[in-house]
Amino acid sequence: MSWFETSVELELGERSYPIWIGRNTEEGVLETAAKLRSEQRRSAFLVDAGFAEKQTTFVSSMEELGPVLLLPAGEKTKSLEQLSSIYDFLAEQSFDRSSCIFAVGGGVIGDLAGFGAASYLRGIDFYQVPTTLLSMVDSSVGGKTGINIAAGKNLVGAFFQPKGVFSSTGFLTTLPAREFNSGMAEVIKHGLLNDRALFEQLEQLDVLHAEHSELPAIIRRNCEIKSAVVKGDETEVAASGGRALLNLGHTFGHAIENVAGYGEYKHGEAIGLGLVMAANLSLRLGNISTEDVERICNLVSRYSLPIKLVQPIAASGLMDAMQRDKKVHRGTLRFVGLQQIGQAYTISEVDGELVREILLEYGASE
Repeated sequence: MSWFETSVELELGERSYPIWIGRNTEEGVLETAAKLRSEQRRSAFLVDAGFAEKQTTFVSSMEELGPVLLLPAGEKTKSLEQLSSIYDFLAEQSFDRSSCIFAVGGGVIGDLAGFGAASYLRGIDFYQVPTTLLSMVDSSVGGKTGINIAAGKNLVGAFFQPKGVFSSTGFLTTLPAREFNSGMAEVIKHGLLNDRALFEQLEQLDVLHAEHSELPAIIRRNCEIKSAVVKGDETEVAASGGRALLNLGHTFGHAIENVAGYGEYKHGEAIGLGLVMAANLSLRLGNISTEDVERICNLVSRYSLPIKLVQPIAASGLMDAMQRDKKVHRGTLRFVGLQQIGQAYTISEVDGELVREILLEYGASE
């Protein structure tokens, strides 16, 4: 196959699957859908409407191979309402258990369409076609699917692995700079939690962009890191460490998204700030130095990600949102901290007043 440059295998026994990375891997999407049709298997394409406006030729090619459902862009799309619209769409098309879904969009569409695939007829095959940097390096890999509800982010969902992931870096050339930078938060996160060399490489490189020569290799490295973690703890049941480490910065970040209102912060913007807060927590627990925190702040801010709250948010509201977080275990809120840059660990219990002090330091109100 000539439509990808490199690949990573996520090894999960019979449910293992490839992650194809290259400039034009969308050709593989069309080739796979055509093969399914030759086997009398139908495909549906669930597509981010914003992406569809910019990639009309690709959308037209998909329409020749199966029905296309356009879904609104933005975090608010990860909702019960939009999930219901997917069920209705698949039912109207008389899709059966031999059918297949292609989730074409960023993390929102991947999570939503993946949960639709996991639950329609109790599970039909699906492929991830990430169109943002964030989804290429993080959300499309590992089988976490789900939606948000009023109480919190990703509180409803399922672990359901795709059959494959098609990451086309060519899509990133039309991605707004704010969206690209949002994805960099997850790239920085992977370096912080598992790969000091990656973090130092990011410090030394010019600012990454869609055409940067190092980008495909960096996407691949991120997929390798996440794949290794998922292989060891697919459904996040490890008592410590494991897949929970991928939530570095997310306890803070998800609370910010929830309380500010989904859409006020891009996911990566909230996570970038969450990484800074987690670094501060690690400093206060005696693990990393002030210099380390400054390095993390510098790298996060290099990609125009906030290192303080844009507008004040009540600390009490953020604390309440954290208590509803899916990482709460037996009533105890767990954080992920840093032993050092490149090595993360789960913190089983953190004093609430310490968390509150950190929130206030980064712009929360009393």
